[in-house]
Amino acid sequence: MSAPSIDIRYVAKLARIALTPDEIATYGAQLDNLLSHVAALERLPTGEVPPTAQVIPASNAERDDVVRPSLSREAVLAEAPNRQGPYFRVPRIIAISDDGLRARHDEER
Repeated sequence: MSAPSIDIRYVAKLARIALTPDEIATYGAQLDNLLSHVAALERLPTGEVPPTAQVIPASNAERDDVVRPSLSREAVLAEAPNRQGPYFRVPRIIAISDDGLRARHDEER
């Protein structure tokens, strides 16, 4: 694959980008360099390299799960702008309609 097979003007038109003749020449040269690099990478012998998603080992940083003192439910709910029994009451944001779920942004309940 080489840059001359790609019409820079056509790609710019598809992307709705207006390019000057100088920009077309510049981007054409850059695309040619990029495709030459990709062609060089395609020639590398990678048959013995196992497929991988990570090039370095990844692990989670974990800590012991220790119970610590926290606020009581009543103390937290006392700060809530609206509550219903032992729960926070929040505005409905999803309603069920005949055509499925629909997001709602009003405070209707």
